[in-house]
Amino acid sequence: MDLKDKVIVITGAARGLGAAMANRLATHGCKLALVDLDVDSMANAAAKAGSSASEVRTYGCNVANEAEVIKLFDQVVSDFGGLHGLINNAGITRDALLIKYKDGQLLSKMSLEQWQMVIDVNLTGVFLCGREAAQRMVELGRKGAIINISSISRAGNMGQTNYSATKAGVHAMTVTWAKELARYGIRTGSVAPGFINTEMVAGMKAEAREKLTSVIPLKRMGEPDEIAAAVEFIFQNDYVSGRLIEVDGALRL
Repeated sequence: MDLKDKVIVITGAARGLGAAMANRLATHGCKLALVDLDVDSMANAAAKAGSSASEVRTYGCNVANEAEVIKLFDQVVSDFGGLHGLINNAGITRDALLIKYKDGQLLSKMSLEQWQMVIDVNLTGVFLCGREAAQRMVELGRKGAIINISSISRAGNMGQTNYSATKAGVHAMTVTWAKELARYGIRTGSVAPGFINTEMVAGMKAEAREKLTSVIPLKRMGEPDEIAAAVEFIFQNDYVSGRLIEVDGALRL
């Protein structure tokens, strides 16, 4: 797909991977709809992407809220006059062990609230945004792509029952949608990042960063733009659909 003047929605776009994706896609002269709950922080992301993009607009939305998501995509189509792509990037973590015992005593367990918050944003949010994007693309007769951000943790990671379940589910939806939406000219793809040098990681203590990096075969963390490059590839290669690209420096959990 030629990205020039194409309308792309990016959720979780205020910082980190979302902002990096916006910056890279902007170089193709596309039109970007940046979505995040943190509306104030989106101003910086929009300003950076706006220097290259054909047009940039920002939207506040809770992707786990059906009414807000429907309103979001109606507004995007109204503002831009079309829709060609979606990157489902918004996500949260609420890490905890399933159960934790010491000396036969239960110390803690993952709460239903911790489970549900992550499910609501990372899984239900992807479902809602994917559904609404697909509906409008079909109704407008626009071919394009929906890309879901999975994770290396989809294979299962200690302390992340909730997060791992969502990231496995995200790719399962990618495969399903590839089969269902191909008839409308809509492709799908997933990207599974490993440890990436985002703002959160940059704020870690040096010792913790070194320990984290030591287990990666390439001996370094990935950069946000390297994830953005994988997203760019899926958009541009019209024969890629329903597949997952792992960008993790050869690390496999």
